[in-house]
Amino acid sequence: MTGQPEYLPMTVAEAERLGIDQFDIILVTGDAYVDHPSFGTALLGRVLVDAGYTVGVIAQPDWKSGDDLRRLGEPRLFFSVSAGNVDSLVNAFTPNLKRRHSDVYSPGGRLLRPDRATLVYTDRIHALFPETPIVIGGIEASLRRFAHYDYWSDAVRQSILADAPADLLVFGMGERQVVAIADRLAAGETARALTEVPGTAYRVEKKVWRGMDQSGYVVLPGYPEVKDDRYAYAKAFAMHYAEQDPLRGRPVAQPHPKTVVVQNPPAMPLSGDELDRVYELPYTRRAHPSYTEPIPALEPVRFSVVTHRGCFGACSFCALTHHQGRIIQSRSADSIVREVERMAKMPEFTGVVQDVGGPTANMYGIHCSRWETAGTCPDRRCIDCPALDRSHKEQVSLLRRIRELPRVKRVFIASGIRYDLISPDDREYLSEVSTHHVSGHLKVAPEHVSKRVLASMGKPSREVFDAFRERFEALQEGKKKRQYLVPYLMSGHPGCRIADMVELAEYLRDTGLYTEQVQDFTPTPMSISTTIYHTGLDPFTLEEVYVPKGREKRVQRALMHYRDPENYGLVCEGLRAAGREDLIGSAWGCLVPARRKKKR
Repeated sequence: MTGQPEYLPMTVAEAERLGIDQFDIILVTGDAYVDHPSFGTALLGRVLVDAGYTVGVIAQPDWKSGDDLRRLGEPRLFFSVSAGNVDSLVNAFTPNLKRRHSDVYSPGGRLLRPDRATLVYTDRIHALFPETPIVIGGIEASLRRFAHYDYWSDAVRQSILADAPADLLVFGMGERQVVAIADRLAAGETARALTEVPGTAYRVEKKVWRGMDQSGYVVLPGYPEVKDDRYAYAKAFAMHYAEQDPLRGRPVAQPHPKTVVVQNPPAMPLSGDELDRVYELPYTRRAHPSYTEPIPALEPVRFSVVTHRGCFGACSFCALTHHQGRIIQSRSADSIVREVERMAKMPEFTGVVQDVGGPTANMYGIHCSRWETAGTCPDRRCIDCPALDRSHKEQVSLLRRIRELPRVKRVFIASGIRYDLISPDDREYLSEVSTHHVSGHLKVAPEHVSKRVLASMGKPSREVFDAFRERFEALQEGKKKRQYLVPYLMSGHPGCRIADMVELAEYLRDTGLYTEQVQDFTPTPMSISTTIYHTGLDPFTLEEVYVPKGREKRVQRALMHYRDPENYGLVCEGLRAAGREDLIGSAWGCLVPARRKKKR
């Protein structure tokens, strides 16, 4: 392993102390620099150093001036630009398009990043260093690599590559791609020559594209078509969705007015050994010492451990299929234990491991024999496949090993579990989790109870959740301190009508479930649900789907919080619209009284 600095340098003085005259690569990010593996800049920076390159970081530069972006000079190989861990517009606005007043990825929660940060940073860098290659990546660029519906402008925008003066776009997690790009640029190749790196997208001049053999490409309807024709947009989404597999995926191209954007197949997932190496690099798990204010996003994850990547849950509102993919990539238990042992030696460690998991904690160790040779099946969802080995033995064994480590008092699962992966006959797993890895509340994500809404979301039926809830409640019998389920629920999702939200409200009334975790559907780029929201069409069948918008979304959200007096008017409006005036009054089972209660 190449010698790693305590922190990636952010100043010339730090670089000089490390003997660096010119950086090979400079990472520009919209987040504060936190040296923790859950922050993409720290992880990719450490991976590049491990590969033998010198790396500097420019975090949250002042985009109105070029001084910050000039601070570290011109890199020898390329600039890498990311908006940060979260899409900059998701980070800046609520689902109701109200601007947020703080940014948890900034020191003191201050607002330091621009909207559409990837575009803004890239434009400024290109103006200052016009000859230096620029590679864009991160969740914002990754999920905007094709023409996409943009909720914040209520319009279909071009691929970010058609707007940004970047040479390459990295999609997915990025380790393989950035090292391959660095290796080839260091060998003397030009950025324009890097047209076949898996997990990247690039531009082709329209004149060159017309002269190419296009037989091996999946050619999507072009930007002018998808911008004006909802059927073309839906078809384009279904076409590129089908190619997001590293083994069976084909190159995908989409013409734009001035260029053609080409996406190579996704990069191969990292092996278990490769993941171990990435996560065992010497992260300090602290913010860079130059910060005098805390970074709020660090504390909830400082002592968390990533066990795996990928998710085959296929929820319609999630774009993880386009980013981490459906193939589960699990670390070895030995590596994870070593990481916890290092954490436990930190003076800030109080004995609590905040999370041991991934996108879904109980997918750790789950495997399909087809994944290495054929990839994921194009015609079925893994989560519904009877051939999938759903055993949780590896996860249970891992959690037991961590619990036994010196200085470790509690080990929590904060990233949640898929209850539909737990066999009704597997009493040991749920008991183990409930006894040792849940504080007072277990987070689960049924999202809804209506049959048609669940179908639109790609979630299991209400009966599956009810069966799980009954098993969980049975485990509480005889406990001195009982635990509670905290369900994640969603309003305003495509396919959901007010009547469906009334059904959900009645379910909450009858079960007594707590409803703190409530989310109003936000259409983010490259998810199935966003495609439906924009087009009103199921992209795979082209059938019409009802989409709630405007005031109805406010009414739907209010129905989930029907107990809140502030929502009284909207709840009554919704109940009347659904023909359920019987739920307004003083009789048992009514959701709200006939008259608003006066404030004291």
